[in-house]
Amino acid sequence: MAHLGKIPATVITGFLGAGKTTMIRNMLQNAGGKRIALIINEFGDVGVDMEVINGCGIEGCAEEDVVELSNGCICCTVADDFVPTMQKLLDRDTPPDHIVIETSGLALPKPLVKAFNWPEIRSRVTVDGVVAVLDAAALRDGLFAHDHDAVQALREADDNLDHESPLEELFEEQLHCADMVVLNKIDLLTSDELAKVEADIRAELKRPSVKIISTDHARIENAVLLGLGAAAEDDLDSRPSHHDDGHEHDHDDFKSFVVTLDDVTDPAALEQRLIAVVRDFDVLRIKGFVNVPGKAMRHVVQGVGERFQRYFDRPWQQGETRQSRLVVIGLHDMDQSAIAKAILAA
Repeated sequence: MAHLGKIPATVITGFLGAGKTTMIRNMLQNAGGKRIALIINEFGDVGVDMEVINGCGIEGCAEEDVVELSNGCICCTVADDFVPTMQKLLDRDTPPDHIVIETSGLALPKPLVKAFNWPEIRSRVTVDGVVAVLDAAALRDGLFAHDHDAVQALREADDNLDHESPLEELFEEQLHCADMVVLNKIDLLTSDELAKVEADIRAELKRPSVKIISTDHARIENAVLLGLGAAAEDDLDSRPSHHDDGHEHDHDDFKSFVVTLDDVTDPAALEQRLIAVVRDFDVLRIKGFVNVPGKAMRHVVQGVGERFQRYFDRPWQQGETRQSRLVVIGLHDMDQSAIAKAILAA
């Protein structure tokens, strides 16, 4: 049960492109007068998600309420960034009614929840709940899932096999820490496929009390998402982690870099190049903005695997540089030079 008198905080976690930012935009659009402070922790050199929020045109979505921590995941930098950021929000003349933290898709949620036990914030904030947003279509296709029987068979065949990839580990970390699991993009599944995905997720959960919500386009009522009353900082032992042995979380498994492009006259052709790049170089995610000549609006490009979305989100603002930049996220050994060359190929 949440502690009375403390400001509730919701931690939204989930894998790359699962729909966290879309969920937050929906939340802000339906805040109903509630003052929601948003902390975005973005992976990569371009704060794409923060720009999406700042440029959304939502009434009451003030830029001073959005704080981006760009020097690493929140879970790795709590002493330098997270606690001062929280104190700054709490010490405002009008403190927020609710704090929402969107973690990087590559972040471990449990160390962040632990940070709420720091003396500077423990008496003033409680973790209302940890929400894991999952891409149901990816899970249906076997991405980021873990087949225990198949892994066991492989281990029996090769004792030296390192069977657990960083992606599988991250998926499990986010799932096991959650108080609510949101299965997003269910419009891409049949009813039978959805039932199987839900059953698979339920089998992986360590706590039967965790709620599973199914939705499309990250649409979920604030009354459902907020107010879970989990007080997760007092319930850490029930949230198992691969890193409970004290080993530090290391992001060296993942790298990101920025590709700057010229104006993009044919976004559809660019999308086809990006799909080929993902296929040829095993890229995890590509996201960013491009400038389309003759168009007054900024063009958003977001891809997870070979599935891409493109749309014009808002007009370029006065004094804003109209430029095209994409963040590429992949494993540490990806060939950055070859990927950039393929993206830039005319």
